[in-house]
Amino acid sequence: MIQKYEISGVHTTVTAELQKYIEKKILKLDRFIAKTARESAHAEIFIKETKNKTRVQHTCEVVLKLKQETLTVKETTVNPFAAVDIVEAKLKNQLKKYKAKHTQARMHNKVLARLRRRTSV
Repeated sequence: MIQKYEISGVHTTVTAELQKYIEKKILKLDRFIAKTARESAHAEIFIKETKNKTRVQHTCEVVLKLKQETLTVKETTVNPFAAVDIVEAKLKNQLKKYKAKHTQARMHNKVLARLRRRTSV
């Protein structure tokens, strides 16, 4: 679970139920973060409410600061819980790309090191 996080509401209050749901969905995405970047991961979650003439819109924005990049995901829907679900899916995809991008070289070096050890024996 991501240890450093902030959940804040803009023009709304974040209920205990919504906060628990956000912690369950968003903060458990650390399994998609490389082990070396987990300690420095910091998540900022913003829940915004905007009122139009016809309906209320809820926006969920997550800014995830990692060791080498900052990932930002934003979604607006009528239901705040649905916004959290969609943001979770988008963030999961971005984290998979991040992990593949930043762990590829290390895996490549490990494979080469194994091959060198086998051929030198």
